[in-house]
Formats: sequence, C-alpha cells, structure tokens
Amino acid sequence: MPTVNVYLTFNGNCKEAFDFYKSVFGGEFPYVGTFAEMPPQEGMPPIPDDFKDKIMHISLPISKETVIMGSDTGGEWASDFKQGNNFSISINADSKAEADKLFNGLSEGGKVTMPMDSTFWGDYFGMFTDKFGINWMVGFNEESKEK
Repeated sequence: MPTVNVYLTFNGNCKEAFDFYKSVFGGEFPYVGTFAEMPPQEGMPPIPDDFKDKIMHISLPISKETVIMGSDTGGEWASDFKQGNNFSISINADSKAEADKLFNGLSEGGKVTMPMDSTFWGDYFGMFTDKFGINWMVGFNEESKEK
C-alpha cells in the first residue's frame, strides 16, 4: 500500500522552516541535501552560486507513518511559487508498476512537469499537476524495495 506525505516548497528559507518544525516535533533529519550536491542535468542551466547552499531535499519523520519533506525553489523554478499554496502530495509506491499506475491515473487531464524516470538519487520518480490544480509527486525507491 502506498504512503502519502506532504512535500513543502520554500522560497529560500526551507532550512529555517525545517529547523523550526524540528524544534516542535523533535526527531532528526535523515537526509539534508543542497543544490550544490546535484549533478549537472542535461538541458538544465547550471545552479547559480547563490543558490548552491539552498535545500534540494530535506525530510523530517514526525510519526511512524508520516514524514514532512521539503525543498527550496528559485530562479526559473520559482515562477509559479505562491506562498500558502506551496506544497505537493507525495506518494511513495510499493513497486514501479504501482507508481506508473498512480502517476498515469492521477495525471490524466493534468500537466506533467517531470515524467516518471529513474533519478540520480535512486528513485523512480515523477511530478505533475492534476486537472484540479493539485501538485503531486510519485516515487518508488528502487534500491530499498523489491522491483
């Protein structure tokens, strides 16, 4: 059965926000990655120097079942940023087939922003906005689960 969590997007203050959330919920960050750690992507401009220390991905487990995740946005990625509407629903599937089924079904009639594909961080992953304007992320961790 897939798990569903909230993915928050910030305009440069993601680490500050997550430090605050950690002060309230407790716990530890299992992963904090910056844009400087991201390998160059074909067809994408290089990361600007003033953005390299911003958060590419951070996660904070807040219960056994729930994790809040987030990242910063900026530059050309921030053109649609609106504070108060800066979140996505993140689904972690149990298999590639389930990820494809959920992605294809939920994105029907919407706008795919990142097709399902293997990523440098080890997930099979994609993003879209559904026909109702809700942002979604679908992933399957290829390394931790049986294919």
